Amino acid sequence: MKLESVINKIIQHKKQPNLRYQLKEKVEEFTNRLFYTLFDIDTPVEENLKQLEKDFDALVNLACWEVKKPCKKVWDNYVEKLPRILEKLNIDAEATVECDPASLSIEEVYMAYPGFYAIAIYRLAHELYNTGFPLVPRLMTEYAHRQTGVDINPGATIGDAFHIDHGTGIVIGETAIIKNHVKIYQGVTLGGLYVAKNLQKTKRHPTIEDNVTIYANATILGGNTIIGQNSIIGGNAWITASVPENSTVYHTPEIKIKTLPNV
Repeated sequence: MKLESVINKIIQHKKQPNLRYQLKEKVEEFTNRLFYTLFDIDTPVEENLKQLEKDFDALVNLACWEVKKPCKKVWDNYVEKLPRILEKLNIDAEATVECDPASLSIEEVYMAYPGFYAIAIYRLAHELYNTGFPLVPRLMTEYAHRQTGVDINPGATIGDAFHIDHGTGIVIGETAIIKNHVKIYQGVTLGGLYVAKNLQKTKRHPTIEDNVTIYANATILGGNTIIGQNSIIGGNAWITASVPENSTVYHTPEIKIKTLPNV
């Protein structure tokens, strides 16, 4: 096959007119600059906000495919929300210091805890998601997912003082609701009980009430599933129905004792 024929066939099968991977790269640059603007003491806030506005304009040009939709108006509203987002993230960091005996300082949480980083990018993405500009926040949280192993959909609703310990393998679905002072450990899934496209507009993921702790590798599924406040979900638990408040749920392993050696 001649090279010209190969080129033509590749062009023929490139069917997505809006698929520009530079958008993904620019979202990552935007996300990094935004994180530094909020947290790094040596990063000038005013200067960076001006650059972020330019970065955001570039994202709009790449990702706002509906020309009648006023995407450019999103930035001004978003900037006004940044102080409140930072305030919430400071509360999250303080919750981690209080929860984790391994934390040596709050600076360590900001710089070294993958769970905090994933929460930070989620909170920054969630406000954009709420404006109806979904692709950029999705790319933001996917960037954090790649960095940390924590997959939080930007559509999830998460309250104050949220703590993720270790983090690797956590999945939090789009319609999940997590209230205040919740602690989640590695490998936890807050997922859908069924996977079907016609469920797109329905609540598919569980609700976690205040002061709940969910230990490693627990799986909680279903939009009607509610974990009552002050409950503890033990490691490896599989839950598809609601749990009353003040409950403790454990996965009980089966233990078999060998009666003969080497059997």
